[in-house]
Amino acid sequence: MSDRITHECGIALVRLLKPLSYYQEKYGTPLWGFTKLFLLMEKQHNRGQDGAGVACVKLDVPAGEPFMFRERCVKSNPLDRIFKTLLAQYNEKLDSGTIHPEFADTVKRNFDFGGELLVGHLRYGTSGGYNISSCHPYFRRSPWPTRNLALCGNFNMTNTEELNRSLIAMGQHPIFATDTQALLEKIGFFLDEEHEELYRTLRAQGLAGGEISRQISERLDLGRVITRSAQKWDGGYALCGLIGNGDAFVGRDPAGIRPVWYHQSDEVVAFASERAPLMTVFDLAAEQVKEVPPGHVIVLKKSGRVTETQFTAPLPRSSCSFERIYFSRGNDVDIYKERKALGGRLADQVIKAIDGDWAHTVFGFVPNTAEVAYYGLMHSLRERRRDEVKTAILAAAKAGTLDEALLDDLILRNWPRGEKVVSKDIKLRTFIGQESMRNQLVSHVYDITYGSVQPGDNLVCVDDSIVRGTTLRRSILRILSRLNPRKIVIVSTAPQIRFPDCYGIDMSELGKFIAFEAAVALLKERGKSGLLEEVYLLCRDAVSKGDSINHVRMIYEPFAPEEISARITELVRPKNIEWTGEMEVIFQTIENLHAAVPDHSGDWYFTGNYPTPGGYRVVNQAYVNYYEQAEGRSY
Repeated sequence: MSDRITHECGIALVRLLKPLSYYQEKYGTPLWGFTKLFLLMEKQHNRGQDGAGVACVKLDVPAGEPFMFRERCVKSNPLDRIFKTLLAQYNEKLDSGTIHPEFADTVKRNFDFGGELLVGHLRYGTSGGYNISSCHPYFRRSPWPTRNLALCGNFNMTNTEELNRSLIAMGQHPIFATDTQALLEKIGFFLDEEHEELYRTLRAQGLAGGEISRQISERLDLGRVITRSAQKWDGGYALCGLIGNGDAFVGRDPAGIRPVWYHQSDEVVAFASERAPLMTVFDLAAEQVKEVPPGHVIVLKKSGRVTETQFTAPLPRSSCSFERIYFSRGNDVDIYKERKALGGRLADQVIKAIDGDWAHTVFGFVPNTAEVAYYGLMHSLRERRRDEVKTAILAAAKAGTLDEALLDDLILRNWPRGEKVVSKDIKLRTFIGQESMRNQLVSHVYDITYGSVQPGDNLVCVDDSIVRGTTLRRSILRILSRLNPRKIVIVSTAPQIRFPDCYGIDMSELGKFIAFEAAVALLKERGKSGLLEEVYLLCRDAVSKGDSINHVRMIYEPFAPEEISARITELVRPKNIEWTGEMEVIFQTIENLHAAVPDHSGDWYFTGNYPTPGGYRVVNQAYVNYYEQAEGRSY
């Protein structure tokens, strides 16, 4: 994705099922679990660089000693900073003799993260700003272990305002900050109720205080807590929670929008947002890693028992296709195949765009995340060319005209040619406040390989998705034009992004989508501007009534996708450049997207088909905001 957008967060959870001494004896370190948490987070660093946080719960800590810890950071390279800080603390106590690794109890007693239950979070800021108070995990503290809660997740809730109102109706005084805070208080409320019900029952039986605490810990039913908490949740979410007594839970939204995977053995239970990190970190085969089922919560009791509970009614599966196109790392075996298929299915459109001129076309990709799709496109193009060559050879052989010159012309001079045309330089983090100077710096993020394209060649570049078109307009197309190709073709492996997302990705402002900009321009050009007000009135009415109807579709309906693509091409073409060649922007079709990524049908940003009522409220509110020129998120 050449446009930068903030998006999916990453989660990791590690629950050790053996004492720390076991890992010291078998693996040579009592910090085996701590190290695994770091590796799971590092393998998912693509999912969040605006902040990181970790939390730990120690089991069976004597009364009077702390049992729950947290470390967070929102500075540059937050994950490295956190683990370097914690390891420095460990090494300092190691050097002083306070910790002796061969005696695991010294590690557990003297190192904050020498515990059996650990969770980590990588944050992309979509709400709440970028300060430390918005960084996960969130804490809810109490002197009762079973009422302590640490919460983190990869999610956006579409109805945070409604959740806050329900908290007020319960008698609480919520702080209107983020959806994370709302969920923390919601779960915390029912956790308190569960605790209180158990406490009163046990106290009535005349049990002593220590026995009451032990019984509450054993009987605490987190599946019921989440079931009661989630009655009004609307959004896409993967949630991790730690309880101070050593229980934990991981839950997933009922449409399976947000991903979460896990592995269980006799040594460890571990969760992550992506499958491949679990496979790499624990040396697993794909079949050893399972998905958390949509609408289910997996509960890990302090005893080590693992249970799975359905906490909400399932919805039709609508797993986010953007995870497969762009967000998740491409080293997962299925994602790798899907991205190749996405590239391969663009072959027909690409051949048409270059008019079948193999001899004078160079293929490349931008940015690096589009590389796998590029391989898929090249594989498909070479198959097509091979079939052409085979047909030509058979025809020449039959006619008696087959010779070495013909073979050279057919194969050597007309084979699809790939080059490393564009490379991404170190990302320029600009602290300069002036917009014009910031844009100038952004234009130098990408470099080109001079000489990779000859004058008169077509240049085809694969991009994984185009959201705003800003980077194309300000940077990529400007530098590609310096190569003086006859034609530049930008190929998006994703369809046109037409509608806002509200389940994880921070793209909720309609006016910033290049496809929406193109459709509005076409309406005005063709004398249909009245439709803009008509849609506004319908959207405003739908928001007030809570109707699950996407009226914004009407903006696009008068035009074929090819018409919108043509206008997008005009909009992203840079102004004030000397190059006068042709340009074309091509987008994946919806049909080919579904064929390439059959098991992840969540496509609301392309089609406007939202999996929850909150999505329809968001799309209509986004249009109201656009029409009223109100900036900001629509949920």
